[in-house]
Amino acid sequence: MLQFELWKRVLIWAVCAAGIILSLPNAFYTRVEQANDARAAIEKTGATPALEAQAARWPSYLPSDLVNLGLDLRGGAHLLAEVRVADVYKSRMEALWPEIRDALRGERATVGTIRLQPSPDDELRIRISQPDGMAKALEVVRGLSRPIQTLSGAGSSDIVVSGQGGEITVKLSDAEKLATDDRTVRQSLEIIRRRIDEVGTREPTIQRQGSDRILIQVPGIGSAAELKAVIGTTAQLTFNPVVSRGTNPDASAGVGNKLVPAQNEPGVYYTIEAAPVVTGEELVDAQPSFDQNGRPAVSFRFNTSGARKFGDYTRDNIGSPFAIVLDDEVISAPVIQAHIAGGSGIITGNFTVEESTNLAVLLRAGALPAGLDFLEERTIGPELGQDSIDAGKLATGVAFAAVLVFMTLAYGLFGIFANIALILNVTLLFGLLSMVGATLTLPGIAGIVLTVGMAVDANVLIFERIREELKTAKGPARAIELGYEKALSAILDANITTFITAVILFAIGSGPVRGFAITLGLGLITSVFTAIYVTRLLISTWYDRRRPKTIEV
Repeated sequence: MLQFELWKRVLIWAVCAAGIILSLPNAFYTRVEQANDARAAIEKTGATPALEAQAARWPSYLPSDLVNLGLDLRGGAHLLAEVRVADVYKSRMEALWPEIRDALRGERATVGTIRLQPSPDDELRIRISQPDGMAKALEVVRGLSRPIQTLSGAGSSDIVVSGQGGEITVKLSDAEKLATDDRTVRQSLEIIRRRIDEVGTREPTIQRQGSDRILIQVPGIGSAAELKAVIGTTAQLTFNPVVSRGTNPDASAGVGNKLVPAQNEPGVYYTIEAAPVVTGEELVDAQPSFDQNGRPAVSFRFNTSGARKFGDYTRDNIGSPFAIVLDDEVISAPVIQAHIAGGSGIITGNFTVEESTNLAVLLRAGALPAGLDFLEERTIGPELGQDSIDAGKLATGVAFAAVLVFMTLAYGLFGIFANIALILNVTLLFGLLSMVGATLTLPGIAGIVLTVGMAVDANVLIFERIREELKTAKGPARAIELGYEKALSAILDANITTFITAVILFAIGSGPVRGFAITLGLGLITSVFTAIYVTRLLISTWYDRRRPKTIEV
Protein backbone atom coordinates (compact mmCIF):
# COMPACT_ATOMS: atom_id res chain seq x y z
CA MET A 1 0.00 0.00 0.00
CA LEU A 2 1.00 3.60 -0.56
CA GLN A 3 0.30 4.48 3.06
CA PHE A 4 2.99 3.80 5.70
CA GLU A 5 2.23 2.96 9.29
CA LEU A 6 3.85 5.23 11.84
CA TRP A 7 6.30 2.61 13.13
CA LYS A 8 7.53 1.96 9.58
CA ARG A 9 8.11 5.65 8.99
CA VAL A 10 10.01 5.95 12.27
CA LEU A 11 12.11 2.86 11.50
CA ILE A 12 13.05 4.01 7.98
CA TRP A 13 14.11 7.48 9.14
CA ALA A 14 15.94 5.96 12.13
CA VAL A 15 17.99 3.75 9.78
CA CYS A 16 18.81 6.77 7.60
CA ALA A 17 19.80 8.82 10.65
CA ALA A 18 22.01 6.00 11.94
CA GLY A 19 23.74 5.77 8.55
CA ILE A 20 24.40 9.53 8.53
CA ILE A 21 25.86 9.43 12.06
CA LEU A 22 28.04 6.38 11.34
CA SER A 23 29.41 7.89 8.13
CA LEU A 24 30.00 11.35 9.67
CA PRO A 25 33.60 10.62 10.88
CA ASN A 26 34.70 10.06 7.28
CA ALA A 27 33.92 13.71 6.51
CA PHE A 28 36.60 14.68 9.08
CA TYR A 29 38.98 11.83 8.29
CA THR A 30 42.33 13.29 9.41
CA ARG A 31 40.95 14.77 12.63
CA VAL A 32 39.20 11.54 13.66
CA GLU A 33 42.20 9.40 12.72
CA GLN A 34 44.55 11.50 14.85
CA ALA A 35 42.10 11.40 17.76
CA ASN A 36 41.84 7.60 17.49
CA ASP A 37 45.64 7.25 17.42
CA ALA A 38 45.94 9.47 20.49
CA ARG A 39 43.36 7.42 22.43
CA ALA A 40 45.15 4.20 21.52
CA ALA A 41 48.47 5.69 22.68
CA ILE A 42 46.89 6.81 25.96
CA GLU A 43 45.63 3.27 26.64
CA LYS A 44 49.05 1.81 25.83
CA THR A 45 51.51 4.26 27.41
CA GLY A 46 49.44 6.58 29.56
CA ALA A 47 48.07 10.11 29.16
CA THR A 48 50.11 13.20 28.39
CA PRO A 49 48.80 16.74 27.81
CA ALA A 50 49.67 16.53 24.10
CA LEU A 51 47.86 13.22 23.65
CA GLU A 52 44.82 14.38 25.59
CA ALA A 53 44.60 17.54 23.46
CA GLN A 54 44.80 15.46 20.30
CA ALA A 55 42.18 12.98 21.56
CA ALA A 56 39.82 15.87 22.36
CA ARG A 57 39.75 16.92 18.69
CA TRP A 58 36.86 14.51 18.13
CA PRO A 59 34.03 14.15 20.70
CA SER A 60 34.02 10.79 22.46
CA TYR A 61 30.22 10.57 22.33
CA LEU A 62 30.25 10.44 18.50
CA PRO A 63 31.18 7.32 16.49
CA SER A 64 34.88 7.23 15.57
CA ASP A 65 35.01 4.23 13.20
CA LEU A 66 36.49 5.09 9.81
CA VAL A 67 36.58 3.47 6.41
CA ASN A 68 40.15 2.18 6.24
CA LEU A 69 42.11 3.26 3.18
CA GLY A 70 43.83 0.52 1.22
CA LEU A 71 47.39 0.40 -0.03
CA ASP A 72 46.60 2.14 -3.32
CA LEU A 73 44.93 5.07 -1.51
CA ARG A 74 47.08 5.55 1.59
CA GLY A 75 50.43 4.41 0.22
CA GLY A 76 52.56 1.78 1.90
CA ALA A 77 54.51 -1.37 1.14
CA HIS A 78 53.74 -4.48 -0.91
CA LEU A 79 55.70 -7.73 -0.61
CA LEU A 80 55.31 -11.16 -2.15
CA ALA A 81 57.32 -13.69 -0.13
CA GLU A 82 58.11 -17.31 -0.82
CA VAL A 83 58.57 -19.58 2.21
CA ARG A 84 61.64 -21.82 2.04
CA VAL A 85 59.72 -24.88 3.20
CA ALA A 86 62.71 -27.19 2.67
CA ASP A 87 64.49 -25.45 5.58
CA VAL A 88 62.15 -27.21 7.98
CA TYR A 89 63.27 -30.67 6.83
CA LYS A 90 66.78 -30.04 8.15
CA SER A 91 65.58 -28.86 11.57
CA ARG A 92 63.21 -31.85 11.77
CA MET A 93 66.09 -34.24 11.13
CA GLU A 94 68.33 -32.47 13.67
CA ALA A 95 65.60 -32.69 16.32
CA LEU A 96 65.01 -36.37 15.51
CA TRP A 97 68.66 -37.44 15.97
CA PRO A 98 68.81 -37.25 19.83
CA GLU A 99 65.57 -39.25 20.01
CA ILE A 100 66.92 -41.98 17.70
CA ARG A 101 70.29 -42.00 19.47
CA ASP A 102 68.73 -42.49 22.90
CA ALA A 103 66.41 -45.24 21.61
CA LEU A 104 69.28 -47.18 19.98
CA ARG A 105 71.49 -46.85 23.07
CA GLY A 106 69.02 -49.06 24.88
CA GLU A 107 69.81 -51.80 22.36
CA ARG A 108 73.59 -51.34 22.37
CA ALA A 109 74.19 -55.02 23.10
CA THR A 110 72.49 -55.86 19.79
CA VAL A 111 73.41 -52.96 17.50
CA GLY A 112 76.80 -51.94 18.94
CA THR A 113 78.03 -48.37 18.83
CA ILE A 114 75.95 -45.69 17.08
CA ARG A 115 77.46 -42.91 15.01
CA LEU A 116 75.82 -40.16 13.00
CA GLN A 117 77.19 -39.96 9.44
CA PRO A 118 77.35 -36.93 7.11
CA SER A 119 73.85 -36.65 5.66
CA PRO A 120 71.83 -34.48 3.26
CA ASP A 121 69.61 -31.87 4.89
CA ASP A 122 66.42 -33.91 4.52
CA GLU A 123 67.63 -37.25 5.91
CA LEU A 124 69.67 -38.92 8.67
CA ARG A 125 72.33 -41.57 8.09
CA ILE A 126 73.33 -43.57 11.16
CA ARG A 127 75.98 -46.30 11.23
CA ILE A 128 75.88 -49.15 13.71
CA SER A 129 78.96 -51.26 14.45
CA GLN A 130 77.10 -54.61 14.42
CA PRO A 131 75.29 -55.06 11.08
CA ASP A 132 73.75 -58.29 12.38
CA GLY A 133 71.56 -56.15 14.63
CA MET A 134 70.12 -54.20 11.69
CA ALA A 135 66.67 -55.79 11.95
CA LYS A 136 66.40 -54.82 15.61
CA ALA A 137 67.71 -51.32 14.92
CA LEU A 138 65.15 -50.80 12.15
CA GLU A 139 62.39 -52.02 14.45
CA VAL A 140 63.44 -49.57 17.17
CA VAL A 141 63.69 -46.57 14.82
CA ARG A 142 60.40 -47.39 13.08
CA GLY A 143 58.80 -47.50 16.51
CA LEU A 144 59.53 -43.77 16.79
CA SER A 145 57.35 -42.96 13.75
CA ARG A 146 54.04 -41.17 14.23
CA PRO A 147 50.88 -41.30 12.12
CA ILE A 148 50.13 -38.23 9.98
CA GLN A 149 47.10 -36.32 11.24
CA THR A 150 45.81 -35.03 7.91
CA LEU A 151 43.13 -36.30 5.52
CA SER A 152 45.55 -36.57 2.61
CA GLY A 153 48.11 -38.46 4.71
CA ALA A 154 45.72 -40.75 6.59
CA GLY A 155 47.29 -44.15 7.19
CA SER A 156 50.84 -42.93 6.52
CA SER A 157 53.76 -42.49 8.90
CA ASP A 158 55.90 -39.41 9.18
CA ILE A 159 59.24 -41.16 8.53
CA VAL A 160 60.56 -43.81 6.16
CA VAL A 161 63.32 -46.01 7.58
CA SER A 162 65.62 -48.27 5.54
CA GLY A 163 68.92 -49.99 6.20
CA GLN A 164 71.77 -51.52 4.24
CA GLY A 165 75.30 -52.60 5.11
CA GLY A 166 75.22 -51.36 8.68
CA GLU A 167 73.85 -47.91 7.77
CA ILE A 168 70.33 -46.78 8.67
CA THR A 169 68.70 -44.08 6.53
CA VAL A 170 65.79 -42.06 7.93
CA LYS A 171 63.77 -39.77 5.66
CA LEU A 172 60.53 -37.85 5.92
CA SER A 173 57.74 -39.53 3.98
CA ASP A 174 56.20 -37.73 0.99
CA ALA A 175 52.90 -37.35 2.84
CA GLU A 176 54.72 -35.84 5.83
CA LYS A 177 56.58 -33.41 3.56
CA LEU A 178 53.25 -32.20 2.13
CA ALA A 179 51.79 -31.83 5.61
CA THR A 180 54.95 -30.08 6.84
CA ASP A 181 54.91 -27.65 3.90
CA ASP A 182 51.30 -26.70 4.58
CA ARG A 183 51.94 -26.37 8.31
CA THR A 184 55.06 -24.26 7.71
CA VAL A 185 53.25 -21.79 5.44
CA ARG A 186 50.31 -21.51 7.85
CA GLN A 187 52.64 -20.92 10.79
CA SER A 188 54.64 -18.33 8.81
CA LEU A 189 51.40 -16.56 7.89
CA GLU A 190 50.30 -16.32 11.51
CA ILE A 191 53.70 -15.19 12.78
CA ILE A 192 53.97 -12.50 10.10
CA ARG A 193 50.51 -11.29 11.08
CA ARG A 194 51.49 -11.14 14.77
CA ARG A 195 54.71 -9.26 14.02
CA ILE A 196 52.95 -6.67 11.91
CA ASP A 197 50.20 -6.29 14.53
CA GLU A 198 52.90 -5.65 17.16
CA VAL A 199 54.13 -2.68 15.11
CA GLY A 200 50.61 -1.19 15.16
CA THR A 201 49.88 -0.71 11.45
CA ARG A 202 46.37 -0.23 10.08
CA GLU A 203 44.44 -2.97 8.33
CA PRO A 204 47.27 -4.96 6.71
CA THR A 205 46.46 -7.53 4.04
CA ILE A 206 48.27 -10.80 4.79
CA GLN A 207 47.15 -13.85 2.88
CA ARG A 208 48.39 -17.04 1.30
CA GLN A 209 48.93 -17.30 -2.43
CA GLY A 210 49.45 -20.71 -3.94
CA SER A 211 51.19 -23.47 -2.00
CA ASP A 212 54.19 -21.62 -0.57
CA ARG A 213 53.78 -17.85 -1.11
CA ILE A 214 52.45 -15.09 1.14
CA LEU A 215 51.14 -11.70 0.00
CA ILE A 216 51.77 -8.85 2.45
CA GLN A 217 50.36 -5.35 1.95
CA VAL A 218 50.68 -2.82 4.76
CA PRO A 219 49.18 0.67 4.23
CA GLY A 220 50.88 3.61 5.91
CA ILE A 221 54.33 2.04 6.38
CA GLY A 222 57.32 4.01 5.07
CA SER A 223 58.94 1.56 2.64
CA ALA A 224 59.24 -2.06 1.61
CA ALA A 225 62.68 -2.16 3.30
CA GLU A 226 61.10 -1.12 6.61
CA LEU A 227 58.48 -3.84 6.26
CA LYS A 228 61.14 -6.44 5.44
CA ALA A 229 63.05 -5.43 8.57
CA VAL A 230 59.97 -6.27 10.64
CA ILE A 231 59.09 -9.62 9.08
CA GLY A 232 62.23 -10.73 7.24
CA THR A 233 64.20 -11.79 10.31
CA THR A 234 63.50 -15.38 11.25
CA ALA A 235 64.32 -14.68 14.94
CA GLN A 236 65.17 -18.35 15.43
CA LEU A 237 66.32 -18.51 19.05
CA THR A 238 68.00 -21.63 20.41
CA PHE A 239 70.04 -22.55 23.47
CA ASN A 240 72.87 -24.93 22.49
CA PRO A 241 75.72 -26.62 24.35
CA VAL A 242 79.15 -25.19 23.42
CA VAL A 243 81.78 -27.67 22.19
CA SER A 244 84.64 -25.23 21.61
CA ARG A 245 85.56 -21.61 20.82
CA GLY A 246 88.06 -20.47 18.19
CA THR A 247 88.98 -18.04 15.45
CA ASN A 248 89.18 -20.33 12.39
CA PRO A 249 86.10 -19.89 10.19
CA ASP A 250 87.02 -23.01 8.21
CA ALA A 251 87.46 -25.32 11.20
CA SER A 252 85.70 -28.68 11.04
CA ALA A 253 82.74 -28.74 13.39
CA GLY A 254 82.35 -32.50 13.33
CA VAL A 255 79.28 -34.63 12.77
CA GLY A 256 76.30 -33.46 14.83
CA ASN A 257 77.86 -30.03 15.44
CA LYS A 258 77.97 -26.75 13.58
CA LEU A 259 80.22 -23.70 13.44
CA VAL A 260 78.58 -20.33 14.01
CA PRO A 261 80.03 -16.81 14.36
CA ALA A 262 79.78 -14.64 17.45
CA GLN A 263 77.56 -11.64 16.80
CA ASN A 264 79.46 -9.18 18.98
CA GLU A 265 82.97 -10.65 18.75
CA PRO A 266 84.40 -10.21 15.23
CA GLY A 267 86.56 -13.13 14.16
CA VAL A 268 85.34 -15.45 16.93
CA TYR A 269 83.53 -18.68 16.07
CA TYR A 270 81.80 -21.18 18.33
CA THR A 271 81.38 -24.88 17.67
CA ILE A 272 78.04 -25.87 19.14
CA GLU A 273 75.92 -28.99 19.16
CA ALA A 274 73.40 -28.81 16.31
CA ALA A 275 70.54 -30.17 18.42
CA PRO A 276 69.41 -27.41 20.83
CA VAL A 277 68.51 -27.99 24.45
CA VAL A 278 65.63 -25.49 24.28
CA THR A 279 64.21 -23.48 21.35
CA GLY A 280 62.38 -20.17 21.06
CA GLU A 281 59.16 -22.07 20.35
CA GLU A 282 59.02 -22.84 24.08
CA LEU A 283 59.16 -19.15 25.02
CA VAL A 284 55.94 -17.74 26.46
CA ASP A 285 57.14 -14.16 26.99
CA ALA A 286 59.99 -11.82 26.11
CA GLN A 287 60.30 -8.21 27.28
CA PRO A 288 62.95 -5.49 26.89
CA SER A 289 64.76 -4.87 30.17
CA PHE A 290 68.17 -3.93 31.60
CA ASP A 291 70.93 -6.08 33.09
CA GLN A 292 72.62 -5.52 36.46
CA ASN A 293 74.91 -2.93 34.85
CA GLY A 294 72.03 -0.91 33.42
CA ARG A 295 72.63 -2.03 29.83
CA PRO A 296 69.71 -2.91 27.51
CA ALA A 297 68.82 -6.62 27.56
CA VAL A 298 65.88 -8.94 26.92
CA SER A 299 64.27 -10.98 29.69
CA PHE A 300 62.48 -14.19 28.76
CA ARG A 301 60.34 -16.93 30.26
CA PHE A 302 59.81 -20.52 29.11
CA ASN A 303 56.72 -22.69 29.25
CA THR A 304 56.57 -25.69 31.59
CA SER A 305 58.32 -28.05 29.19
CA GLY A 306 61.05 -25.57 28.29
CA ALA A 307 61.57 -24.59 31.94
CA ARG A 308 62.09 -28.23 32.93
CA LYS A 309 64.64 -28.88 30.14
CA PHE A 310 66.42 -25.59 30.78
CA GLY A 311 66.57 -26.25 34.53
CA ASP A 312 67.80 -29.85 34.13
CA TYR A 313 70.57 -28.84 31.74
CA THR A 314 71.86 -25.98 33.90
CA ARG A 315 71.79 -28.26 36.95
CA ASP A 316 73.91 -30.94 35.22
CA ASN A 317 76.37 -28.59 33.47
CA ILE A 318 77.47 -26.01 36.04
CA GLY A 319 80.75 -24.48 34.91
CA SER A 320 80.18 -25.15 31.19
CA PRO A 321 79.50 -22.44 28.57
CA PHE A 322 76.02 -22.30 27.13
CA ALA A 323 75.36 -20.51 23.80
CA ILE A 324 72.32 -18.33 23.14
CA VAL A 325 71.99 -18.47 19.35
CA LEU A 326 69.82 -16.11 17.29
CA ASP A 327 69.56 -16.80 13.56
CA ASP A 328 72.81 -18.84 13.53
CA GLU A 329 74.80 -16.20 15.41
CA VAL A 330 75.93 -16.53 19.01
CA ILE A 331 74.70 -13.40 20.77
CA SER A 332 75.89 -14.55 24.19
CA ALA A 333 77.77 -17.56 25.59
CA PRO A 334 77.73 -17.27 29.39
CA VAL A 335 79.19 -19.89 31.70
CA ILE A 336 76.52 -21.62 33.78
CA GLN A 337 77.17 -20.46 37.34
CA ALA A 338 74.29 -22.20 39.11
CA HIS A 339 71.12 -24.19 38.61
CA ILE A 340 68.57 -21.90 36.92
CA ALA A 341 65.14 -23.01 38.04
CA GLY A 342 61.82 -21.38 37.21
CA GLY A 343 62.39 -21.17 33.44
CA SER A 344 63.28 -17.49 33.22
CA GLY A 345 66.47 -15.67 32.28
CA ILE A 346 67.96 -12.69 30.52
CA ILE A 347 69.75 -12.21 27.18
CA THR A 348 72.56 -9.67 27.28
CA GLY A 349 74.71 -8.23 24.51
CA ASN A 350 75.72 -4.94 22.94
CA PHE A 351 72.10 -3.94 22.39
CA THR A 352 70.69 -0.47 22.05
CA VAL A 353 67.30 0.17 23.63
CA GLU A 354 65.70 0.02 20.18
CA GLU A 355 67.44 -3.27 19.33
CA SER A 356 66.40 -4.90 22.60
CA THR A 357 62.80 -3.75 22.04
CA ASN A 358 62.74 -5.10 18.47
CA LEU A 359 64.29 -8.40 19.55
CA ALA A 360 61.65 -8.77 22.27
CA VAL A 361 58.91 -8.12 19.69
CA LEU A 362 60.32 -10.75 17.34
CA LEU A 363 60.73 -13.35 20.07
CA ARG A 364 57.30 -12.65 21.53
CA ALA A 365 55.65 -12.96 18.13
CA GLY A 366 57.44 -16.25 17.54
CA ALA A 367 60.13 -17.52 15.24
CA LEU A 368 59.50 -18.00 11.58
CA PRO A 369 59.81 -21.73 10.96
CA ALA A 370 61.65 -21.12 7.67
CA GLY A 371 63.33 -18.31 5.80
CA LEU A 372 61.59 -16.07 3.28
CA ASP A 373 62.62 -15.15 -0.26
CA PHE A 374 61.08 -11.86 -1.39
CA LEU A 375 60.02 -12.29 -5.01
CA GLU A 376 58.34 -8.91 -5.39
CA GLU A 377 58.47 -5.67 -3.43
CA ARG A 378 56.95 -2.26 -4.06
CA THR A 379 56.69 0.97 -2.14
CA ILE A 380 53.69 3.19 -2.90
CA GLY A 381 54.28 6.74 -1.72
CA PRO A 382 51.54 8.71 0.04
CA GLU A 383 51.59 11.25 -2.80
CA LEU A 384 50.59 8.56 -5.28
CA GLY A 385 47.88 7.41 -2.86
CA GLN A 386 46.56 10.97 -2.64
CA ASP A 387 46.52 11.17 -6.44
CA SER A 388 44.43 7.99 -6.48
CA ILE A 389 42.02 9.47 -3.94
CA ASP A 390 41.69 12.67 -5.97
CA ALA A 391 41.11 10.70 -9.18
CA GLY A 392 38.53 8.51 -7.43
CA LYS A 393 36.74 11.57 -6.03
CA LEU A 394 36.66 13.19 -9.45
CA ALA A 395 35.31 10.06 -11.17
CA THR A 396 32.68 9.46 -8.50
CA GLY A 397 31.70 13.13 -8.42
CA VAL A 398 31.28 13.37 -12.20
CA ALA A 399 29.26 10.14 -12.32
CA PHE A 400 27.14 11.21 -9.36
CA ALA A 401 26.43 14.67 -10.79
CA ALA A 402 25.54 13.24 -14.20
CA VAL A 403 23.09 10.81 -12.63
CA LEU A 404 21.47 13.51 -10.50
CA VAL A 405 21.00 15.81 -13.52
CA PHE A 406 19.63 12.99 -15.67
CA MET A 407 17.12 11.86 -13.04
CA THR A 408 15.88 15.41 -12.50
CA LEU A 409 15.47 16.07 -16.24
CA ALA A 410 13.91 12.69 -16.98
CA TYR A 411 11.48 12.36 -14.06
CA GLY A 412 11.01 15.83 -12.62
CA LEU A 413 9.86 15.85 -9.00
CA PHE A 414 10.06 12.07 -8.80
CA GLY A 415 13.65 12.34 -10.04
CA ILE A 416 14.42 14.72 -7.17
CA PHE A 417 13.01 12.16 -4.71
CA ALA A 418 15.25 9.52 -6.32
CA ASN A 419 18.26 11.85 -5.99
CA ILE A 420 17.59 12.36 -2.27
CA ALA A 421 17.42 8.59 -1.85
CA LEU A 422 20.61 8.24 -3.89
CA ILE A 423 22.51 10.59 -1.57
CA LEU A 424 21.19 8.68 1.43
CA ASN A 425 22.22 5.44 -0.28
CA VAL A 426 25.88 6.48 -0.53
CA THR A 427 25.76 7.80 3.06
CA LEU A 428 24.35 4.50 4.32
CA LEU A 429 27.03 2.62 2.38
CA PHE A 430 29.84 4.58 4.03
CA GLY A 431 28.16 4.07 7.40
CA LEU A 432 28.13 0.30 6.87
CA LEU A 433 31.73 0.27 5.62
CA SER A 434 32.81 2.20 8.72
CA MET A 435 30.84 -0.08 11.05
CA VAL A 436 32.36 -3.34 9.69
CA GLY A 437 35.86 -1.84 9.40
CA ALA A 438 36.12 -2.47 5.66
CA THR A 439 39.13 -1.33 3.63
CA LEU A 440 38.45 0.97 0.68
CA THR A 441 40.62 0.59 -2.42
CA LEU A 442 40.43 1.92 -5.96
CA PRO A 443 38.35 -1.10 -7.04
CA GLY A 444 36.18 -0.34 -4.01
CA ILE A 445 35.54 3.14 -5.39
CA ALA A 446 34.50 1.45 -8.64
CA GLY A 447 32.07 -0.62 -6.54
CA ILE A 448 30.57 2.60 -5.16
CA VAL A 449 30.08 3.98 -8.68
CA LEU A 450 28.42 0.70 -9.72
CA THR A 451 26.20 0.91 -6.61
CA VAL A 452 24.99 4.34 -7.74
CA GLY A 453 24.14 2.85 -11.12
CA MET A 454 22.24 -0.07 -9.59
CA ALA A 455 20.27 2.30 -7.32
CA VAL A 456 19.28 4.47 -10.29
CA ASP A 457 18.32 1.35 -12.26
CA ALA A 458 15.83 0.37 -9.53
CA ASN A 459 14.25 3.83 -9.52
CA VAL A 460 14.02 3.88 -13.32
CA LEU A 461 12.18 0.53 -13.28
CA ILE A 462 9.71 1.85 -10.69
CA PHE A 463 9.08 5.20 -12.40
CA GLU A 464 8.62 3.64 -15.84
CA ARG A 465 6.18 1.17 -14.37
CA ILE A 466 4.22 4.03 -12.76
CA ARG A 467 4.10 5.75 -16.17
CA GLU A 468 2.59 2.65 -17.73
CA GLU A 469 -0.02 2.37 -15.00
CA LEU A 470 -1.00 6.03 -15.41
CA LYS A 471 -1.81 5.32 -19.08
CA THR A 472 -4.52 2.86 -18.03
CA ALA A 473 -6.57 5.72 -16.51
CA LYS A 474 -6.04 4.53 -12.93
CA GLY A 475 -5.83 7.15 -10.20
CA PRO A 476 -2.40 8.49 -9.10
CA ALA A 477 -2.38 6.61 -5.78
CA ARG A 478 -3.25 3.28 -7.42
CA ALA A 479 -0.67 3.86 -10.21
CA ILE A 480 2.10 4.55 -7.72
CA GLU A 481 1.16 1.51 -5.65
CA LEU A 482 1.07 -0.81 -8.68
CA GLY A 483 4.31 0.66 -10.01
CA TYR A 484 6.18 -0.37 -6.88
CA GLU A 485 4.49 -3.77 -6.68
CA LYS A 486 5.13 -4.78 -10.28
CA ALA A 487 8.72 -3.46 -10.41
CA LEU A 488 9.70 -5.28 -7.19
CA SER A 489 10.38 -8.67 -8.80
CA ALA A 490 12.65 -7.20 -11.48
CA ILE A 491 14.55 -5.16 -8.89
CA LEU A 492 15.07 -8.17 -6.63
CA ASP A 493 16.14 -10.40 -9.54
CA ALA A 494 18.76 -7.92 -10.74
CA ASN A 495 20.16 -7.23 -7.28
CA ILE A 496 20.17 -10.85 -6.09
CA THR A 497 22.10 -12.06 -9.13
CA THR A 498 24.61 -9.23 -8.74
CA PHE A 499 24.89 -9.99 -5.01
CA ILE A 500 25.66 -13.65 -5.80
CA THR A 501 28.44 -12.44 -8.10
CA ALA A 502 29.81 -10.26 -5.29
CA VAL A 503 29.79 -13.26 -2.91
CA ILE A 504 31.71 -15.39 -5.43
CA LEU A 505 34.25 -12.62 -5.97
CA PHE A 506 34.73 -12.35 -2.21
CA ALA A 507 35.09 -16.12 -1.77
CA ILE A 508 37.68 -16.75 -4.49
CA GLY A 509 39.24 -13.31 -4.86
CA SER A 510 41.99 -11.62 -2.89
CA GLY A 511 43.13 -8.10 -2.02
CA PRO A 512 41.51 -5.43 -4.22
CA VAL A 513 39.02 -7.93 -5.69
CA ARG A 514 37.66 -8.61 -2.22
CA GLY A 515 37.50 -4.87 -1.56
CA PHE A 516 35.39 -4.44 -4.68
CA ALA A 517 33.14 -7.36 -3.67
CA ILE A 518 32.53 -5.99 -0.16
CA THR A 519 31.70 -2.51 -1.43
CA LEU A 520 29.42 -3.87 -4.15
CA GLY A 521 27.63 -6.31 -1.82
CA LEU A 522 26.93 -3.72 0.88
CA GLY A 523 25.98 -1.19 -1.80
CA LEU A 524 23.34 -3.55 -3.20
CA ILE A 525 21.75 -3.85 0.25
CA THR A 526 21.56 -0.08 0.70
CA SER A 527 20.34 0.37 -2.90
CA VAL A 528 17.40 -1.97 -2.43
CA PHE A 529 16.53 -0.30 0.89
CA THR A 530 16.58 3.24 -0.48
CA ALA A 531 14.84 2.36 -3.77
CA ILE A 532 11.99 0.36 -2.21
CA TYR A 533 11.48 2.17 1.09
CA VAL A 534 13.04 5.66 1.08
CA THR A 535 11.74 6.87 -2.30
CA ARG A 536 8.36 5.31 -1.59
CA LEU A 537 8.19 7.05 1.80
CA LEU A 538 9.13 10.40 0.20
CA ILE A 539 6.49 10.01 -2.51
CA SER A 540 3.89 8.86 0.05
CA THR A 541 4.59 11.88 2.29
CA TRP A 542 4.36 14.27 -0.67
CA TYR A 543 1.14 12.69 -1.93
CA ASP A 544 -0.54 12.81 1.50
CA ARG A 545 0.13 16.53 1.76
CA ARG A 546 -0.71 17.60 -1.84
CA ARG A 547 -3.37 15.07 -2.90
CA PRO A 548 -2.93 15.89 -6.62
CA LYS A 549 -5.68 14.85 -9.05
CA THR A 550 -3.09 13.96 -11.69
CA ILE A 551 0.65 13.40 -11.63
CA GLU A 552 3.37 13.44 -14.26
CA VAL A 553 6.40 11.22 -14.03
